[in-house]
Amino acid sequence: MRTLGLIGGTSWHSTIVYYRLINEMAGKRTGTHSNPPLMLYSLNVELMREHNVDKIKTTYLHIARKLEIAGARAIVICANTPHLVYEYVQNKISIPILHIADAVGLEARSKGLTKLGLLGTRPTMRGDFLHKRLKEKFGIEVIVPEDDFMDEIHYYIAHELTRGKFTESAKSFFLDHIQLLKEKGAQAVIMGCTELPILVNDEDTDLPLLQSTNLHAKMAVDYIFQRDQEGI
Repeated sequence: MRTLGLIGGTSWHSTIVYYRLINEMAGKRTGTHSNPPLMLYSLNVELMREHNVDKIKTTYLHIARKLEIAGARAIVICANTPHLVYEYVQNKISIPILHIADAVGLEARSKGLTKLGLLGTRPTMRGDFLHKRLKEKFGIEVIVPEDDFMDEIHYYIAHELTRGKFTESAKSFFLDHIQLLKEKGAQAVIMGCTELPILVNDEDTDLPLLQSTNLHAKMAVDYIFQRDQEGI
C-alpha cells in the first residue's frame, strides 16, 4: 500500500471524517483489519479565516514539502476551499496532489451528469479552482446560488459547521438552496464543503448529492492500491 500525506485541520471535524473513510474503505479492499500508512499534518483553521491567499499558498507548499520528504507518495488536501493552492503547490513538488474536483468529475461523468449545482464557502463558489477544472477536464457546467445568498451560506459554514455546530436551522437553510439550484437546472449538487455531508445526506432530498468528501476519500484509496507502473 502506498503512503499518503494528508493535509487537514480545515476543519478538524471534516479531517476526522477523511481519516475514518480512508481507513474504512481500505479495510474493505483488504478484507482484514489492516490499515494503510498515512501521514497527517493538521494545520490551524485560522489560516483560512485570515483570507491571506499568499500566506495560505506558502503554508500549504511548506507542509506538502515536509510530507514529500517524509515519504508520502501523494498529497490529499482534506477540504474543498484549500484546493485554491493546487496549481501553486503542485508545480513545486514532485508527487501528485489528488484533486477533489477530479473525484467529483469522474463520479458525475459515470452518471451522465453535465450540469451541477455547487454549495460551499464563498471562495469555493466564486473561485474557479473547481469550476474551471470540472469544465476543462469533464465538460461539466457548474451553477452556484445567487450572489445575495453567498454571504449567508459562507456564514453558516465558517461560523457554525467548521466549529462543530450542526443545527436544524442550518440543515433547513441548505435544503432550501439545494431546491433553488434544482430549479436553476442542476441535475445534482456538489456538497463542496467537507462539513456539509455531516449536516445533509442523500435521504434529505430528492436531488442527487455528490458528497465531495466521500468521493475524494475513494480516490485516495484507489491511489493507495494502484500499482506503481499504472501511474496516477
